[in-house]
Amino acid sequence: MANKTQPTSTSIAEFIESLDDERRQAECNQLIDLMREESGEEPVLWGPAIIGFGQYHYRYDSGREGDFMQVGFSPRKQNLSIYIIPGFEPYQTVLERLGKHKLGKSCLYIKRLEDVDTSALRELVRQSLIDMKERYPEKA
Repeated sequence: MANKTQPTSTSIAEFIESLDDERRQAECNQLIDLMREESGEEPVLWGPAIIGFGQYHYRYDSGREGDFMQVGFSPRKQNLSIYIIPGFEPYQTVLERLGKHKLGKSCLYIKRLEDVDTSALRELVRQSLIDMKERYPEKA
């Protein structure tokens, strides 16, 4: 069984323009610039609302396998959800410098981009991409 969230051909610009909040649109463009620079990849809309960069293939012991983005984000109404696929355990020192945020398993929640240190966020994205390439050396 593959991942339900798949890449689409939807225009990133159209998706961002469809957001009601101009501040959220600007934050999306900032995150796109940051993640494009760090990943060297172009953004792709995964499912209806996740902007992802890069891709990797996973295979679990159970036999389940699929492809997913290496890093990405989604502009939710309450928060920017930033997907750091390896999780956060290895990045505690960077998180201490980040600023206001909450964590899920692989999801960093930020209310406003101005609430965080973008250089720490850039470092977090960069390190997670390095870790992803070590864990999944073959591109999907």
